[in-house]
Amino acid sequence: MKYYLCKYIPPRADFLATMSAAEKQWMKQHGAFLDDLLAKGQIVAHGPVTDPRGGYGVSLYQIPDDLDIEAVTSEDPVVKNGAGHYEHYPMMHLKARAPGPIWQRGWHDL
Repeated sequence: MKYYLCKYIPPRADFLATMSAAEKQWMKQHGAFLDDLLAKGQIVAHGPVTDPRGGYGVSLYQIPDDLDIEAVTSEDPVVKNGAGHYEHYPMMHLKARAPGPIWQRGWHDL
């Protein structure tokens, strides 16, 4: 297995506040894309980061050796539609806590 921290860089610093209708739709598709990879076990965690200089997204990937991380992230709907790009950072290894009750339901269910 290979491990990566991937940083989604939106097309502009105020992207979340100024998204067009099309960009909002692509962001919904982006979330569904990442959730699908999470369900398949290729992503360990993902979510948005609030940064005063401009928000971005972070995903922790765990993928088989025969997959190319750039090929995977290039399929993200926001990337396919030209609304940002990814930076890829290889990790030596990735440890995560075992799934517990919170993992079986979403944070939104608390």
